[in-house]
Amino acid sequence: MGETLEKTFVIALVTTANKQEAEKIIRRLLNEKLIACANIISPVSSHFHWSGKIEKAEECLILMKSRKDLFEKLAETVKSLALPIINGSKTYLDWLESCLRQDILDDFVSQE
Repeated sequence: MGETLEKTFVIALVTTANKQEAEKIIRRLLNEKLIACANIISPVSSHFHWSGKIEKAEECLILMKSRKDLFEKLAETVKSLALPIINGSKTYLDWLESCLRQDILDDFVSQE
């Protein structure tokens, strides 16, 4: 698979208050083919600044595998961060690609 911007795979990170919320988000994004798969890690202990104070909370962390060109659409659905996947086995990356929607990629390529 060639390394081009539109084919760059990412891992999107999202935290949720509970497992049910995480599963709801995952199901929606899978149905829209914005992610190929997701993992829920629970619980995670989150520490953060909020309203001028340092807070902590138990949350669920979702790791979602997607493509860079789909991230903007994914981020419209849920607040998230994306980290690049810098390498992976060809069979795994081919599988990811086969699970993700192509219409956004086709639009992206035709605009160049």
